[in-house]
Amino acid sequence: MVRILKLIIVLAVIGLIAWLVNSKFNLKTTVESKHQLLLDRVEAMGKLELVKYRISDVLEHKNKTPFLPDASVLLIVKADAVGCIDLTKIKSEQIQVYGDSAVIQLPQPEICYIKIDHKASRVYDTKMAFFREADLVDEAYKSAEQQIYNEVRKSDILQQTRSNALHVLGPILKGLGYNKITLTFDQILFEKH
Repeated sequence: MVRILKLIIVLAVIGLIAWLVNSKFNLKTTVESKHQLLLDRVEAMGKLELVKYRISDVLEHKNKTPFLPDASVLLIVKADAVGCIDLTKIKSEQIQVYGDSAVIQLPQPEICYIKIDHKASRVYDTKMAFFREADLVDEAYKSAEQQIYNEVRKSDILQQTRSNALHVLGPILKGLGYNKITLTFDQILFEKH
């Protein structure tokens, strides 16, 4: 018993000395990161982004195991989905000019990207995750990304992209002196007078 008491006193003295040294010399942890960035490639871009959807997903993700309690995580995920048209796909024969009229056949709209905004997304709660927390959160984000992708594919984002093309390109073409503008997307006709 005396031996344990001596050990506790020695540990307390060491802790007190460490605390005093730290407070006297103001020892603070510093963070150091070393990066080696490499430019992998440069690509020419020609995609005109015409609509952005901001999506929120509230997700409770669970891992069920037979011998352990269920691990779960609650996330609020924010993501952006952007619809665009790729102007590099337009060929010269798809642009026709007749006096003050312009007819342009645009490529089909596409979903440029769907990207999770990790700065705006939050992990709100984890339960029973213990040492599995990082894997559980990673799985939850992947699940959210897949669900958001599926929902965006079912949405009207491509129709909205078509509609916004006329609103964006119309004033530019009018500024160039064309009074009648017709934009087509493979049999879909949009006109602005």
